[in-house]
Amino acid sequence: MDMQVWKDRLARAEESAEALRSALAWLGFPERVWGSVRPIVTASGGAYVDLGVFRPDVADRIAAALTSGPEGRPPH
Repeated sequence: MDMQVWKDRLARAEESAEALRSALAWLGFPERVWGSVRPIVTASGGAYVDLGVFRPDVADRIAAALTSGPEGRPPH
């Protein structure tokens, strides 16, 4: 894979990872939760965001926020 292609795909994955980190921080999650979110580019060139590992209670809170908004309201 061309280095520029790799850099472009990493930049795209980083943009998405940062958006997710920002959203989790906005929802009130501490850095120990969103700090493990990171961009990845595979050897075959796939751009991904690795969410890391969450404790079950944190995963439940994230799921609740995604389905009902941070204060129990439907998201905009």
